[in-house]
Amino acid sequence: MKVPFNVLRPQYLMFKEEYDRAALEALDSGWYVLGEKVSQFEKEFADYVGARHCVGLNSGLDALILAFRALEIGKGDEVIVPANTYIASVLGVTENGARPIFVEPDEFYNIDPARIEEVVTERTKAILPVHLYGQPARMEEIMAIAKKYNLFVVEDCAQAHGATINGKNIGTFGDINCFSFFPTKNLGAFGDAGAIVTDSEELAERVRLLRNYGSVKKYYHEIEGVNSRLDEFQAALLSVKLTHMAELEDDRRRVAEKYLEEITNPLLKLPKIKEGFKHVWHLFVVKCNRRDELQEFLSDNGIGTQIHYPVPPHLSGAYRRFGYKKGDFPITENYANTILSLPLYNGMTNEEADYVIQEINEFKGVSV
Repeated sequence: MKVPFNVLRPQYLMFKEEYDRAALEALDSGWYVLGEKVSQFEKEFADYVGARHCVGLNSGLDALILAFRALEIGKGDEVIVPANTYIASVLGVTENGARPIFVEPDEFYNIDPARIEEVVTERTKAILPVHLYGQPARMEEIMAIAKKYNLFVVEDCAQAHGATINGKNIGTFGDINCFSFFPTKNLGAFGDAGAIVTDSEELAERVRLLRNYGSVKKYYHEIEGVNSRLDEFQAALLSVKLTHMAELEDDRRRVAEKYLEEITNPLLKLPKIKEGFKHVWHLFVVKCNRRDELQEFLSDNGIGTQIHYPVPPHLSGAYRRFGYKKGDFPITENYANTILSLPLYNGMTNEEADYVIQEINEFKGVSV
């Protein structure tokens, strides 16, 4: 049997008629940028998250870039970020000229609040918690630190649509919060798409200006902006998928719970879920000291996997200028060398999950 790491077509087929109808309606409307479909999705997604405002954008990266720009964070400023995140989170900071200050993760793979205060300086302007793999960061502790030092909080929610902390949605803790709708995300579009959500009318209006050349009225420009607009086609399809989010989330949880219950190989450390936190299983990440052997073994048996992420941002060529070296963030570097993401996608069958479990439980490794 072959089991890919991820495949998108099954979730399209689940609601094919609805997607096709929405796509044709968008095409037939004759209006393709910043029209009724975008406005409709922005309202629906704001309601889903529990925020007052949503502004649709071209991508999750643009959401991060424009969020910091709206907060006027730039050259000379510092933003505290998780050391083990995907580089897009950090690019949102550096594209505005600010400096990322890396902090090690906790046992749940998210930024460790216990390590944040030690890196706060007079130049610190914000904290960027990233809800990695589908589980929320410890937002209540992070918000207390932010309040103590009068810092902005920007949540990167790209991997955790619908995740909650004691019933409160992620994306409602910070000042301005960013979502990606890249096709592989739990709420994925059929191309690039993103959004910010916020309770601040001022910040929402500033992002609306920034996304559209700094303009409210055509050819009249109030500020320097960019072109980052969610298109009508993607908005229409996202509105369809949004109505099925509970069903899609349950489908992913079915596979994740099978893994949690039936993977018994002592060489693997399964993900932990913090009490009171709802994990939405964007990724199912295991830890194994023989990770590379495990990945090769699974590949040889037709099972796809991925590493999220093999090179931490502080060791990437993109940020060589900051002068970090191996050993600067040992927890992050250990995770990069030992974690592996297993197949998990909407439409994955129980038979496919059973095969993954069977092969993992048979893995013994060859290293001493």
